[in-house]
Amino acid sequence: MRSRRLSLLLALATLVREARITNAEEVVLGRAVDLLDERLAHDPTVVDVLRILEQGPDELRSATRTDSADSYRAQTRDLVFTLDLLISGSLAGVFDSPTTRPLNLDAPAISVDISRVRAAGDKLLTAAMLCTWAYAFGMVDAATALADLGAAPRRSYLGVMDELWRALRGAPGLVEHADALTRLNRAKGMASIMITHSLADLDALATEEDRAKAKGFADRSAITVLAGLPPRELARVHEITPLTGPEQRLVTSWSAPDSWQPGARHPGRGKYLIKTGERLGIPVELSLVGPETELYDTDPTFDLPHGRNRCEEAVR
Repeated sequence: MRSRRLSLLLALATLVREARITNAEEVVLGRAVDLLDERLAHDPTVVDVLRILEQGPDELRSATRTDSADSYRAQTRDLVFTLDLLISGSLAGVFDSPTTRPLNLDAPAISVDISRVRAAGDKLLTAAMLCTWAYAFGMVDAATALADLGAAPRRSYLGVMDELWRALRGAPGLVEHADALTRLNRAKGMASIMITHSLADLDALATEEDRAKAKGFADRSAITVLAGLPPRELARVHEITPLTGPEQRLVTSWSAPDSWQPGARHPGRGKYLIKTGERLGIPVELSLVGPETELYDTDPTFDLPHGRNRCEEAVR
């Protein structure tokens, strides 16, 4: 749990600073988290960490290798401002208090809706994604520890990290923190699904180090699921997951343009190719039935009162 807490705190600090946290600052944050764990009866919040940094107890002064209050404040000045950014400005109200809605790991599935934070900008959205992932994986850690002690049933878990590219591009160094979230999941009986639009999203990351680490996600994936992709993108995928000629033509055909015919179904809708290593891919098609069609409609704002689509109306 300590590593989860510290990793998330480092990721959030990296996000608002838009640069990496120094080694010295990481040591101080780690010691602050340890002190709060000893002193508090609840999980420490960002406010708690900021408060103890400002208080500067002897344990933190020792961690900073300083011998006076003035030198300690000078050493931690940038870190204090960074943490203050997490509870002020555009992020005010997000990290100011403990979590109010615990996750129920006994539920068949859990989905955390963070759609309302999109209007607040990419920074808040990235922070929300990192927090929900870290919180969920931390809950799995706790459940696994209880199972090891025989205090809870042992279960398997599947974590879905959608829109991965959004969480990685927030600031240099965030790829490392995202990797830390999932690195040991296999040993805890948890599989991870990472979803992104294309490998080109990873090429847009700020540093070569981040780009290499992000591509490592794809390299290490035991299973790759491909939706419709254009030839150029498919060539990138082929470098990581070899595809036969027929497989490439099939996946490319799913990315064909929409028909001009109003109401026509996109040729690639619901179609995927499942690849495991160099084995032949398995093409599958997902068909929605009954109320699922309306439930998973992502274009309701384009619909007119009489059932016609605004785009269809423009064509007419």
